[in-house]
Amino acid sequence: MLCRASRAASRRPPLLLRGGASRLRSCSSVSSSAPDDPVPIPAANTGCCCGHSDHMGFIRDVAATQPPKLLPQLLQVLQERVGETIISPGSRKGMVPLAIPLAKSCSGAITALLRWPTAPSGMEMPVVDVDKHGVYLLAKSVDQFIHRILLEEDTLGSLDASNKLLHASAGARRRLYKEGEFTKSKISNLDIYLLKKVGLFPDILERKAMNHFENGDDVSALVTAEFYTKKENFPGFARPFVFNAVLLQKVGHFLEAKDAARGALKLPWWTLGCKYEDVAEIAEWEDEQIERIKEKITERGREEDLMKGKPPAQIALDEAAFLMDLASVKGTWDDSVDRIGKCYEEAGLPDIAQFVRYQE
Repeated sequence: MLCRASRAASRRPPLLLRGGASRLRSCSSVSSSAPDDPVPIPAANTGCCCGHSDHMGFIRDVAATQPPKLLPQLLQVLQERVGETIISPGSRKGMVPLAIPLAKSCSGAITALLRWPTAPSGMEMPVVDVDKHGVYLLAKSVDQFIHRILLEEDTLGSLDASNKLLHASAGARRRLYKEGEFTKSKISNLDIYLLKKVGLFPDILERKAMNHFENGDDVSALVTAEFYTKKENFPGFARPFVFNAVLLQKVGHFLEAKDAARGALKLPWWTLGCKYEDVAEIAEWEDEQIERIKEKITERGREEDLMKGKPPAQIALDEAAFLMDLASVKGTWDDSVDRIGKCYEEAGLPDIAQFVRYQE
């Protein structure tokens, strides 16, 4: 039996990249030794209500930010999905230290919130899928993620499962969702409805571009992929540029693909949505790029930045970013959290330093 996540708010699509295996796997087929499986995270032995309180308190007191208003409803919705288990927000060992875990599916995929260290004012906490190398964006906000799950369950799910999910999400429905809204819209395609009425979702845009490509419409595929990369759509995430690079390569635009891949690698590597090596190969980047970053975080590299007039706080923030990039390559997060925390302290962000170091 497939996890319900295969229908509602699906995981990263199995497209294009080596090692980019679908998250939509049968529970019985998951191998613990698969190199791209998410790092196992222990489930918390907390009840529904207690778990909700744990997450709200963790975000407020440890992550030092305002919890999303509908987070309790999101946790209820996740708990109703087949195979989903609410897990402790402090069970962060082995994962990118900016993630706040929420739930684990039967396939082992972790749904989490992302706490950007220096997010622009007004930016909401995105919902992400966590694995060894970083994150893949599921939704730009908790509200969008809940809305999509409810809509897809109402449209594609069984009546019994839908009734349970709708009951669990009564508070969210009053604010986000009315039963039958897709049918009443007269829009024939659910993906189109979601993009028009709910929000932009990476997996839907990737699927839309690939459908054009598979139907022989390269121009529409490339237009969709280019739209995906617009800065205002998914700020801070490298995955759109990765997808664009691979699609450009598939249609024979190799020089443009290289440029797009290099653009992706200028963004946080832990947001690539795949292994660093897959993107570096398209970018034609050898190991010297990693060596260059390693040099930047040495004492000599810091002194050079100071001589160029860069403020010490910015040097510390840059070093934290470089350490995150390097840790994402092999997934060695636990080896780096103390030094990353020290960088945030030096940058004048003690709350973020405490957060990234926190593990149960």
